Amino acid sequence: MVAITERHWLSLTKPSNSHKEQTARRAKRVTSVLFLVALFAGFAQFGAVTSLNDVAKHFGHVTSSNSLKSAVGLSGSVLGLGLGVLRIASLASLPLASLADRFGRKKVLRRTMTIGLVATSFASLSPSYWFFVLCFAFARPLLSASSTIVQVITVELSTTKSRINHIVVVAAGSGIGAGLSAVLHGIIRGPNSFRWLFALGIVPIFFLVPFLKVVPESHERDTSHPTARLGAVAKSLRSRLYIVAAVAFVVGIISGPANGFAFVYGEGILKLSPQFAAFIVTLSALTGLGGLLLSRVFAKKYGRRVTVAVGVLATALTSTLAYSGGRMNFVLGYMLGVGAAGLMSPALTAMATELFTHSFRATAAGWILVAGVIGAVTGLGFFGLIGDAVHTTSALSLRLPAILTFIPLLPVLFLLRKLPESSEMELI
Repeated sequence: MVAITERHWLSLTKPSNSHKEQTARRAKRVTSVLFLVALFAGFAQFGAVTSLNDVAKHFGHVTSSNSLKSAVGLSGSVLGLGLGVLRIASLASLPLASLADRFGRKKVLRRTMTIGLVATSFASLSPSYWFFVLCFAFARPLLSASSTIVQVITVELSTTKSRINHIVVVAAGSGIGAGLSAVLHGIIRGPNSFRWLFALGIVPIFFLVPFLKVVPESHERDTSHPTARLGAVAKSLRSRLYIVAAVAFVVGIISGPANGFAFVYGEGILKLSPQFAAFIVTLSALTGLGGLLLSRVFAKKYGRRVTVAVGVLATALTSTLAYSGGRMNFVLGYMLGVGAAGLMSPALTAMATELFTHSFRATAAGWILVAGVIGAVTGLGFFGLIGDAVHTTSALSLRLPAILTFIPLLPVLFLLRKLPESSEMELI
């Protein structure tokens, strides 16, 4: 199997300046389109998180008792269960992503994105909290698979030298999409504001198909070899897969509650206005950009493994700070956490795709996504149960859940030492 890369594009053209310029312009257009697709997916996926406080109050019952439920309308365990269902549904992203190794990256990407966006828009009609969960549970694996395939395409259409740069651009698109969802959540206010936000998920569909025409198919099926079973990965690659999946599991343990409960804690417990929360999200774009730029430098200078380890550690510490009590700690923890995620995400994406061959790249990425999902479900459930047990609405109510959830599994990062450094690997 042969992946179409910038290097292949160059080899198919004469070394004239005009052809080189055309190839460079084409590569930039493709990266721009993948940036926008990542933005669409990020916007649609993050809407459930940004609007969770509004959804909980709309479908729950705020009381005067001294509990998390009294502040936000639904108990921590119900919120955690709902978010856990969304994460569990993401397990279906494995077979969906694996289909890209059989039928082509672009074809599967177009279909998963379209159906996922339609399902997101249906959440605007939710008559209950669990209908809202059901809509996003159906959309989540489709959009998660889309994000995974975008990452695979980005890697396969890049040279070794430019690979991390393109991954950073796509990661920025995903982050901007999530941030846009939070900003619109602060701007669109009213008793049914979350419905308007979800309805906007239908808009990107009108741009998706024309945009994807620019993207070449990066997958060529080798008919001389039988197609592997759906979800299968070669035995020689499984030890690498287990290690990367273990790291993804730890990242999920942290990012699940850190992202899932952020707006519930900020708006429901700390009483931040949605407008102020949107302002903080907007400012965090600067720290996120700083993290992405650092990731680009670190991943080239120190390698993927070191960058991932530092990023995961920083994410755990900043997330703990965000829930440690007080508005200032929350703002600092959230903004620095976005920067830490920006540092970690591109390097982890690069490592998770570079370590595997073309025939199994999308499938391996799907398994790594599954490991992250299982970690997030575990983290959300554990975090929510401890939050209910603390039984207080003070600013310190989520400090103990954060410490007990985010810190204990960090030693798993030492497994990264067993992986080869992938920054100089040629894709095969």
